[in-house]
Amino acid sequence: KGKLRLLYECNPLAFILEVAGGKATNGKERILDVQPTELHQRSPFFIGSKLMMEELEECLAP
Repeated sequence: KGKLRLLYECNPLAFILEVAGGKATNGKERILDVQPTELHQRSPFFIGSKLMMEELEECLAP
């Protein structure tokens, strides 16, 4: 379970980063593709360059 709130913290930062050419993920899927189920839903949050996030996803994959 993550510490940052999806709607108020993760999504705005993910949008800015993706416009700048980076990538934002929760370790499983793109942050902007996550459908919130509650208003204050929290999510894991990883941001960085596309290459760095692809390497992270490979490490986190089962």
